[in-house]
Amino acid sequence: MNRILIALALLSAVAACGYRLESGTARFRDPSVRMDVSPFANRSTTPDAGAVVAARLREELRRSGFRGSFGNVGADYLIEGTVREVRSDIFSHSADRFSLENRLTLVVDIRVVEVVRGGVLWKESGLSETASFFSGTDAQYTEANRRAAFEEVARRMAVRLSQTLRVLL
Repeated sequence: MNRILIALALLSAVAACGYRLESGTARFRDPSVRMDVSPFANRSTTPDAGAVVAARLREELRRSGFRGSFGNVGADYLIEGTVREVRSDIFSHSADRFSLENRLTLVVDIRVVEVVRGGVLWKESGLSETASFFSGTDAQYTEANRRAAFEEVARRMAVRLSQTLRVLL
């Protein structure tokens, strides 16, 4: 009981000093905030990887409550990214030595800049997400599964980036 009273006393003292316990969602939900999320640079062998990851990030930002707008003119925040790698590794083989299951890995670098102040809010290199997909002797079957795995890792990466941006902003 004494601990609770002490904790309440500390919280009220902190509140009296002007500090508030608040998440960073105030700017995130502000409709006047403008964000530039241009297609990420693509260093992978997947032709549209940078554009897909950026598009999924914009979708996920909307889904998670971002109320501002997207565009480069007058942007408050600049989100730059690079898709460094999209690779497939064999995860399991069949008895005749064909691959049965592969693991697709997406590796991304990201940087978030506050345009007005010119400061870097967040910079991270080598963020990765992984998904498995099945393969077979039919190339269309394998490529369709690979594409579905790519879409899944792009979505997971977008969720991860959006959650971090929600905390930052």
